[in-house]
Amino acid sequence: MEVKRERFKAKKITTGSKSLDELLGGGVETKTITEFFGEYGTGKTQICHQLAVNVQLPEDKGGLEAKAVYIDTEGTFRWERIDQMSRALGLDPDKVMENIYWIRAINSHHQMAVVEKLFDMMARDNIRVVIVDSLTGHFRAEFPGRENLALRQQLLNRHLHQLMRLAEIYDAAAIVTNQVMARPDMFFGDPTAAVGGHVVGHAPGVRVQLRKSRGNKRIARVVDAPHIPEGETVFAITEYGIRDSEG
Repeated sequence: MEVKRERFKAKKITTGSKSLDELLGGGVETKTITEFFGEYGTGKTQICHQLAVNVQLPEDKGGLEAKAVYIDTEGTFRWERIDQMSRALGLDPDKVMENIYWIRAINSHHQMAVVEKLFDMMARDNIRVVIVDSLTGHFRAEFPGRENLALRQQLLNRHLHQLMRLAEIYDAAAIVTNQVMARPDMFFGDPTAAVGGHVVGHAPGVRVQLRKSRGNKRIARVVDAPHIPEGETVFAITEYGIRDSEG
Protein backbone atom coordinates (compact mmCIF):
# COMPACT_ATOMS: atom_id res chain seq x y z
CA MET A 1 0.00 0.00 0.00
CA GLU A 2 2.82 2.38 0.93
CA VAL A 3 4.38 1.94 -2.53
CA LYS A 4 1.03 2.61 -4.18
CA ARG A 5 0.54 5.79 -2.16
CA GLU A 6 4.03 6.99 -3.15
CA ARG A 7 3.21 6.34 -6.81
CA PHE A 8 0.08 8.48 -6.61
CA LYS A 9 2.13 11.30 -5.10
CA ALA A 10 4.60 11.37 -8.00
CA LYS A 11 4.15 14.34 -10.34
CA LYS A 12 4.58 14.40 -14.13
CA ILE A 13 6.37 16.87 -16.39
CA THR A 14 5.36 17.15 -20.03
CA THR A 15 7.95 16.45 -22.74
CA GLY A 16 6.15 18.74 -25.17
CA SER A 17 4.79 15.80 -27.17
CA LYS A 18 1.44 14.26 -26.18
CA SER A 19 2.34 10.91 -27.74
CA LEU A 20 5.66 10.77 -25.87
CA ASP A 21 3.91 11.78 -22.63
CA GLU A 22 1.38 8.97 -23.13
CA LEU A 23 4.16 6.46 -23.72
CA LEU A 24 5.71 7.55 -20.40
CA GLY A 25 2.42 7.19 -18.54
CA GLY A 26 1.63 10.92 -18.50
CA GLY A 27 5.06 12.54 -18.76
CA VAL A 28 8.44 12.30 -17.05
CA GLU A 29 7.87 11.34 -13.45
CA THR A 30 9.27 12.76 -10.22
CA LYS A 31 10.76 10.49 -7.54
CA THR A 32 12.45 8.36 -10.18
CA ILE A 33 15.26 8.24 -12.75
CA THR A 34 14.34 8.33 -16.43
CA GLU A 35 17.09 7.31 -18.83
CA PHE A 36 17.05 8.26 -22.51
CA PHE A 37 19.58 6.29 -24.51
CA GLY A 38 20.39 6.17 -28.19
CA GLU A 39 22.96 6.93 -30.84
CA TYR A 40 24.26 10.42 -31.57
CA GLY A 41 21.56 12.72 -32.99
CA THR A 42 18.55 10.79 -31.70
CA GLY A 43 17.26 13.68 -29.56
CA LYS A 44 18.54 12.89 -26.06
CA THR A 45 19.95 16.37 -25.41
CA GLN A 46 16.95 18.04 -27.07
CA ILE A 47 14.60 16.28 -24.63
CA CYS A 48 16.80 17.40 -21.72
CA HIS A 49 16.69 21.03 -22.86
CA GLN A 50 12.91 20.82 -23.25
CA LEU A 51 12.39 19.37 -19.75
CA ALA A 52 14.57 22.10 -18.21
CA VAL A 53 12.15 24.60 -19.77
CA ASN A 54 8.89 22.69 -19.28
CA VAL A 55 9.36 22.14 -15.53
CA GLN A 56 8.92 25.92 -15.21
CA LEU A 57 5.42 25.86 -16.72
CA PRO A 58 2.35 26.02 -14.45
CA GLU A 59 0.95 22.64 -13.37
CA ASP A 60 -2.08 22.91 -15.66
CA LYS A 61 0.32 23.21 -18.63
CA GLY A 62 2.36 20.16 -17.64
CA GLY A 63 5.02 21.83 -15.48
CA LEU A 64 5.74 22.17 -11.76
CA GLU A 65 6.55 25.92 -11.60
CA ALA A 66 10.02 24.93 -10.51
CA LYS A 67 13.70 25.16 -11.44
CA ALA A 68 16.12 22.76 -13.13
CA VAL A 69 19.76 21.73 -12.69
CA TYR A 70 21.58 20.74 -15.87
CA ILE A 71 24.84 18.82 -15.35
CA ASP A 72 26.58 18.96 -18.72
CA THR A 73 29.42 16.44 -19.09
CA GLU A 74 30.05 16.77 -22.83
CA GLY A 75 29.55 20.47 -23.60
CA THR A 76 26.27 19.91 -25.45
CA PHE A 77 24.15 22.51 -23.62
CA ARG A 78 22.97 25.46 -25.79
CA TRP A 79 21.43 28.62 -24.32
CA GLU A 80 20.07 29.62 -27.74
CA ARG A 81 18.01 26.42 -27.78
CA ILE A 82 16.53 27.32 -24.38
CA ASP A 83 15.71 30.75 -25.83
CA GLN A 84 13.83 29.21 -28.80
CA MET A 85 11.93 26.73 -26.64
CA SER A 86 10.95 29.42 -24.10
CA ARG A 87 9.64 31.81 -26.74
CA ALA A 88 7.62 29.01 -28.37
CA LEU A 89 5.83 28.52 -25.02
CA GLY A 90 5.29 32.25 -24.44
CA LEU A 91 7.79 32.31 -21.55
CA ASP A 92 10.33 35.04 -20.87
CA PRO A 93 13.67 33.52 -22.00
CA ASP A 94 15.71 35.52 -19.47
CA LYS A 95 13.57 34.29 -16.57
CA VAL A 96 13.70 30.73 -17.87
CA MET A 97 17.49 30.87 -18.08
CA GLU A 98 17.73 32.25 -14.54
CA ASN A 99 15.85 29.16 -13.37
CA ILE A 100 18.27 26.70 -14.96
CA TYR A 101 21.45 26.04 -13.00
CA TRP A 102 23.95 24.90 -15.62
CA ILE A 103 27.04 23.11 -14.37
CA ARG A 104 29.83 21.78 -16.58
CA ALA A 105 31.20 18.60 -14.97
CA ILE A 106 34.83 18.12 -15.97
CA ASN A 107 35.37 14.53 -14.81
CA SER A 108 33.54 11.69 -13.07
CA HIS A 109 34.58 12.76 -9.55
CA HIS A 110 33.41 16.31 -10.22
CA GLN A 111 30.14 14.92 -11.60
CA MET A 112 29.52 12.97 -8.39
CA ALA A 113 30.59 15.88 -6.18
CA VAL A 114 28.10 18.18 -7.95
CA VAL A 115 25.24 15.75 -7.21
CA GLU A 116 26.36 15.54 -3.58
CA LYS A 117 26.19 19.35 -3.30
CA LEU A 118 22.66 19.33 -4.72
CA PHE A 119 21.33 17.82 -1.48
CA ASP A 120 21.99 21.20 0.23
CA MET A 121 20.93 23.25 -2.76
CA MET A 122 17.61 21.48 -3.25
CA ALA A 123 16.74 21.80 0.41
CA ARG A 124 16.90 25.60 -0.05
CA ASP A 125 15.60 26.01 -3.59
CA ASN A 126 12.62 24.91 -5.64
CA ILE A 127 14.48 22.49 -7.96
CA ARG A 128 12.39 19.64 -9.35
CA VAL A 129 14.43 18.47 -12.37
CA VAL A 130 18.03 17.23 -12.26
CA ILE A 131 19.56 16.37 -15.64
CA VAL A 132 22.84 14.53 -16.25
CA ASP A 133 23.77 14.70 -19.95
CA SER A 134 25.48 12.28 -20.34
CA LEU A 135 25.67 9.89 -17.43
CA THR A 136 28.46 7.55 -18.55
CA GLY A 137 30.76 9.70 -20.77
CA HIS A 138 33.40 10.54 -18.15
CA PHE A 139 33.29 7.07 -16.57
CA ARG A 140 33.98 5.42 -19.93
CA ALA A 141 36.85 7.77 -20.74
CA GLU A 142 38.50 7.50 -17.32
CA PHE A 143 38.08 3.76 -16.71
CA PRO A 144 38.68 2.09 -20.07
CA GLY A 145 39.17 -1.61 -20.66
CA ARG A 146 38.13 -4.74 -18.83
CA GLU A 147 40.68 -4.28 -16.05
CA ASN A 148 38.86 -1.10 -14.91
CA LEU A 149 35.35 -2.42 -15.40
CA ALA A 150 34.68 -3.38 -11.76
CA LEU A 151 35.75 0.03 -10.45
CA ARG A 152 33.81 1.86 -13.16
CA GLN A 153 30.62 -0.09 -12.38
CA GLN A 154 31.07 0.47 -8.66
CA LEU A 155 31.34 4.26 -9.10
CA LEU A 156 28.44 4.36 -11.57
CA ASN A 157 26.35 2.39 -9.13
CA ARG A 158 27.13 4.86 -6.35
CA HIS A 159 26.33 7.79 -8.67
CA LEU A 160 22.95 6.31 -9.67
CA HIS A 161 22.03 5.72 -6.05
CA GLN A 162 22.92 9.35 -5.28
CA LEU A 163 20.54 10.48 -8.03
CA MET A 164 17.82 8.08 -6.90
CA ARG A 165 18.02 9.38 -3.33
CA LEU A 166 17.92 12.97 -4.53
CA ALA A 167 14.83 12.30 -6.66
CA GLU A 168 13.00 10.53 -3.85
CA ILE A 169 13.83 12.99 -1.05
CA TYR A 170 13.03 16.17 -3.01
CA ASP A 171 10.22 14.79 -5.22
CA ALA A 172 12.29 15.63 -8.30
CA ALA A 173 12.67 14.03 -11.73
CA ALA A 174 16.19 12.76 -12.38
CA ILE A 175 16.87 12.53 -16.11
CA VAL A 176 20.00 10.91 -17.51
CA THR A 177 21.18 10.32 -21.06
CA ASN A 178 23.34 7.52 -22.27
CA GLN A 179 25.16 6.56 -25.45
CA VAL A 180 24.77 3.16 -27.05
CA MET A 181 27.56 0.87 -28.15
CA ALA A 182 27.44 -1.85 -30.76
CA ARG A 183 27.07 -5.43 -29.54
CA PRO A 184 28.52 -7.54 -32.34
CA ASP A 185 27.39 -10.74 -30.60
CA MET A 186 23.73 -9.85 -31.16
CA PHE A 187 22.26 -11.63 -34.17
CA PHE A 188 18.65 -11.10 -33.19
CA GLY A 189 16.95 -8.00 -31.87
CA ASP A 190 18.70 -4.66 -31.57
CA PRO A 191 22.50 -4.89 -31.91
CA THR A 192 23.04 -1.73 -29.84
CA ALA A 193 23.02 -1.64 -26.06
CA ALA A 194 23.15 1.21 -23.56
CA VAL A 195 26.60 1.75 -22.13
CA GLY A 196 27.02 0.97 -18.44
CA GLY A 197 25.96 -2.66 -18.53
CA HIS A 198 23.86 -4.22 -15.83
CA VAL A 199 24.41 -1.44 -13.28
CA VAL A 200 22.67 1.17 -15.41
CA GLY A 201 20.16 -1.38 -16.65
CA HIS A 202 18.91 -2.14 -13.17
CA ALA A 203 18.97 1.30 -11.59
CA PRO A 204 16.73 3.68 -13.54
CA GLY A 205 13.00 3.58 -13.06
CA VAL A 206 12.22 4.14 -16.74
CA ARG A 207 14.50 3.39 -19.70
CA VAL A 208 13.65 4.86 -23.08
CA GLN A 209 15.49 4.00 -26.26
CA LEU A 210 15.56 6.68 -28.98
CA ARG A 211 16.08 5.96 -32.68
CA LYS A 212 16.15 8.12 -35.80
CA SER A 213 13.29 8.00 -38.26
CA ARG A 214 12.67 10.09 -41.39
CA GLY A 215 13.55 13.79 -41.28
CA ASN A 216 12.91 15.34 -37.88
CA LYS A 217 11.03 12.31 -36.60
CA ARG A 218 12.32 10.11 -33.80
CA ILE A 219 11.08 6.82 -32.39
CA ALA A 220 10.93 6.38 -28.61
CA ARG A 221 10.55 2.93 -27.10
CA VAL A 222 10.07 2.10 -23.43
CA VAL A 223 12.33 -0.89 -22.83
CA ASP A 224 12.14 -1.15 -19.08
CA ALA A 225 9.72 0.37 -16.60
CA PRO A 226 8.08 -1.39 -13.67
CA HIS A 227 4.76 0.45 -13.94
CA ILE A 228 4.25 1.26 -17.62
CA PRO A 229 3.83 -1.18 -20.49
CA GLU A 230 6.50 -1.56 -23.13
CA GLY A 231 5.61 0.26 -26.30
CA GLU A 232 6.82 2.82 -28.78
CA THR A 233 5.77 6.09 -30.36
CA VAL A 234 6.97 8.72 -32.83
CA PHE A 235 7.70 12.35 -31.93
CA ALA A 236 9.38 15.25 -33.73
CA ILE A 237 12.25 17.63 -33.00
CA THR A 238 11.23 21.03 -34.36
CA GLU A 239 12.70 24.52 -34.13
CA TYR A 240 10.22 25.10 -31.28
CA GLY A 241 11.36 22.00 -29.40
CA ILE A 242 9.89 18.53 -28.82
CA ARG A 243 6.46 18.18 -30.43
CA ASP A 244 4.06 15.58 -31.77
CA SER A 245 4.92 14.21 -35.17
CA GLU A 246 2.50 15.27 -37.88
CA GLY A 247 1.38 12.50 -40.21
